[in-house]
Amino acid sequence: MSDQGERLQKILARAGVASRRAAEELIAAGRVTVNGRVAGLGDRADPARDAIKVDGKRVQLPSRHRYLLLNKPRAVMSTVSDPEGRPTVIDLVPPALRKALVPVGRLDFLTEGLLLLTDDGDLAQRVAHPRYGCAKVYEAKVEGEPGERALAKLRGGIVLHGRRTTPAKIVRHRPRGGRPAEPGSSSWWRVELHEGRTRQIREMFQRVGHPVLRLRRVAIGPITDSSLPLGAVRELTEREVEALRHAGPGRAGAPRAGSGRAGRDRSAPGRGGGRRAAAPRGTGGRAGGGSRRPAGPRKGGGGKAGGGGRRGSRPRRGGSGG
Repeated sequence: MSDQGERLQKILARAGVASRRAAEELIAAGRVTVNGRVAGLGDRADPARDAIKVDGKRVQLPSRHRYLLLNKPRAVMSTVSDPEGRPTVIDLVPPALRKALVPVGRLDFLTEGLLLLTDDGDLAQRVAHPRYGCAKVYEAKVEGEPGERALAKLRGGIVLHGRRTTPAKIVRHRPRGGRPAEPGSSSWWRVELHEGRTRQIREMFQRVGHPVLRLRRVAIGPITDSSLPLGAVRELTEREVEALRHAGPGRAGAPRAGSGRAGRDRSAPGRGGGRRAAAPRGTGGRAGGGSRRPAGPRKGGGGKAGGGGRRGSRPRRGGSGG
């Protein structure tokens, strides 16, 4: 074990074993060893020289990290696996791309939209943890139409699980090409959050008497993709990854100065974007290739909306907001 090396939790995060917070829990539980010795919090190591193991398995740093963007459908769990057998986001990733991937944050069972998957624990921490201020943008269809008094209450934050949420940006939204609703029957709203508590948006609108009828996430920091089909997955471009590393407050769905637009309207598929991978069919699936619309989730994916699968090593801060 080296005093001059890198903190163990950071090494484990870079290796895609766990987020830094989850890695600290692994270390505290005595599940991490360095050169045969049980490691402790604060220990350092050199991954090039030291034998670092978790539950007896050697940790290897990847030569190249993987960054995927998935458009999650409803009735799919944002977990690596599910004890109830419901479909998970990993099922939608081609088998050749799945190794060590974890979802960054989560979307609840009935929420659809953009979700990052990566084996880069450092980036996952930066995107998911509220202290970095990486905004997430959602479009919510709610019952009826909230008045200004209700909206002011939501924008200022609500007490959720004993703690007040940070202020949210909420503006009226009119989806393109959507069928106009009857006046007063329902309305669409665009909501920007900088911290996402579990089911936060659903709880917010429920509190003011306007339950959410449909919810989708449309931006993660500067990353958007309006043409990615539901259930499809693609790799991020290098520019998009770099934009995420610098994402902070006020940058949701917006370009970084001098770097071009990271969040593109991909209405012309294949123009300048990352490689899009087709989701597998059944247990097979091809590892790469075009923009073919993937097969939908397996039948029998129903279940309780609040149910949870095994969370594995995905980042637990940041929540879903959904």
